[in-house]
Amino acid sequence: MTTVPLARTGHHRSEVGPVELFFDLVYVFAIIQLSHLLIDHLSWTGAAQTAIVFAAVWWGWNYTAWAMNWLDPGKTPVQLLSGVLMLAALGMAITIPSAFGDGVWLFIGCYLFMGILRPVFMMVAYRGQRLSANYRMLLLWTLMAGAFWIAGAALSEEWRLLLWLIAVLVDYAAPLAHYRIPGVGAAPMHTWDTDANHLAERNRLVFIIALGESVLLMGGAVVEQGQLTGALALSLLVGFASLFVLWWNYFALAGPDTSGGDSSTGALRSAYAYAHAFMVLGAILVAVSIELRLTHDHLTPASILITTAGPLVYLVGNILFLRSRFGSLARSRFIAMGALILITIGALLLGGRLPVLVLSVAVLAVTATLAARTARRRLA
Repeated sequence: MTTVPLARTGHHRSEVGPVELFFDLVYVFAIIQLSHLLIDHLSWTGAAQTAIVFAAVWWGWNYTAWAMNWLDPGKTPVQLLSGVLMLAALGMAITIPSAFGDGVWLFIGCYLFMGILRPVFMMVAYRGQRLSANYRMLLLWTLMAGAFWIAGAALSEEWRLLLWLIAVLVDYAAPLAHYRIPGVGAAPMHTWDTDANHLAERNRLVFIIALGESVLLMGGAVVEQGQLTGALALSLLVGFASLFVLWWNYFALAGPDTSGGDSSTGALRSAYAYAHAFMVLGAILVAVSIELRLTHDHLTPASILITTAGPLVYLVGNILFLRSRFGSLARSRFIAMGALILITIGALLLGGRLPVLVLSVAVLAVTATLAARTARRRLA
């Protein structure tokens, strides 16, 4: 087999290189921007726009992480590629607040530039190899989705949301369809030789970034209040406990343990490309809900829904992850989701009569109980 000069080799293949960590710094800013986009547009339309923008931001990070699964981060051309992709990701992050407004062309321009540059680079780096043919099919699907991204940008905002939703569905359906185009070819999952340990570490790191956003929002919200009162300190304590329990559920108890489990590329695709999208989005929603509860004295329907949506969305991803890697039904997660739905209904019925702290403690009780139950099972 022909040697690929830029490929990862040897026993260091699974290591995350410094240039990968450097690339992730942009996503600290991107997640902050996503959080503020939702905070500034607390409506169903704002939530839909945030979800679409998050889907694009996540897919840009996800495909870059997968490309680095095969590229040696110590090689100069790979480092230059990462730098260019990082600049494009920064352009996307800057325009997140105006992605549905004046910044539309820069947002999709940077996204599509990343989507085209990555596969072209991989096709050249792995020319003559199966991976090059795979990336050719990936590029064709990216171009198909790109037509909807561009059409959405060209038309009015009323059409933009619908067309960009179609673009997201095309992008996310590509791996599920094995990048198949009738009469042209396909790239089945078993032809992608992936490293489970590297992908797990990359996704752990980006989840830490999402959790870090909660710390930034909590600290900023407290500073803006000017004085740390007893009530604010109690709310901060509950918010931090909620964040810590989420970390515990992910890393200490239900995180991506790569020892054992299904390491086929199809399973890794579900566990990291899709399941982690839900878990990272859940962490972002938790950050937004903490900020809202620290800065508002009463509950609104929007703040109630975001408070329970964070752990709900995270648990959807957690269930998908455990199902993909270990074939577990994770019944305890379904029970926790049911409890959160009941809390949501009760809080909406009570409306503004329910104290903010009571809702926070109720949600914390569910997630903490789940963590404690899983801890007992692991110690048994």
